Amino acid sequence: MKRPIAMFAGTGHAVPRRALTNDEFAAMGIETSDEWIRERTGIRQRYIAGDGETLTSLVTEASRQAMADAGVHAGELDAIILGTVSPDRLMPATAVEVQAALGASRAVAFDLGAACSGWLYSAQVAEGLLATGQYETVLVIGGEVLSRIVNWKDRNTCVLFGDGAGATIVRRSTKGRGILSAYMRSDGNLADLLHRPKGGGCFPMNDAVLAEGSHYIQMSGREVFKHAVRSMADASDRALDGAKLSGTDIDLMIPHQANIRIIEATAKHANIPMEKVFVNVDRFGNTSAASIPIALDEARRQGRIVDGSTVLFAAFGAGFTWGSMVVRF
Repeated sequence: MKRPIAMFAGTGHAVPRRALTNDEFAAMGIETSDEWIRERTGIRQRYIAGDGETLTSLVTEASRQAMADAGVHAGELDAIILGTVSPDRLMPATAVEVQAALGASRAVAFDLGAACSGWLYSAQVAEGLLATGQYETVLVIGGEVLSRIVNWKDRNTCVLFGDGAGATIVRRSTKGRGILSAYMRSDGNLADLLHRPKGGGCFPMNDAVLAEGSHYIQMSGREVFKHAVRSMADASDRALDGAKLSGTDIDLMIPHQANIRIIEATAKHANIPMEKVFVNVDRFGNTSAASIPIALDEARRQGRIVDGSTVLFAAFGAGFTWGSMVVRF
């Protein structure tokens, strides 16, 4: 097991004001029900951004919470990394808008696109920046406003996703705390199973794209489910092996909050009982890159992570991307 380089010094999260319950979908003309959604996903509500709520505003609020928690001011930030696939604008990166909103004038800022694995990838990039010796304090964020890129007539996707942001401060490790092991993988051969087919540079936005709705998220649910279970299980094994630990050594598992069935299957494979697994998918839905950092912040504030806790993270997302991390707090 390697000596930790980077540790999490503060956390925060933010969600929009409006919580959309399962029962409200029927009133929107979508053929579904609370029972149908909960039975298949475990979701009973999700937060949806309204007027005046943007990715920048949510991320900025979450970041300020994390900075306050860590006792860090904007001038101390060396870098800002934002994991997202729903930026406010295609150019520039939303991270630079967050930099301006925070007043973090000396920080380098950029977005990282790895879908639901975005925060986990970003944290490992932050660890690499600290390892160079040129960076001391990195703001690592996962944030999404997915409600603006889902088709609200497509039952297969619109009931799943929610909006939100989770932020973490990553600093140099002390007292053996921090990232003990980490793992990342991707497979672009499977990209068409979960993607936005058009609206980018290859198929630019036009009237036809808008009419057919091909700029919205499209997903082959059953295939994604199978790959998610397999990949998150493998990623969990890799991180545990890297830390020379087993599932019995883990105090808490925080998986990507996509679907309760995926969470249960991953925990079972890792030999971690569900009472040691943090679950909030019922209240937030799938917030993609924001999923794990939101759950991390809630777990800390609920006292489920204390000094000395060993936590396993695992994620899977469009790309396909997947990865894992073991952290001692």
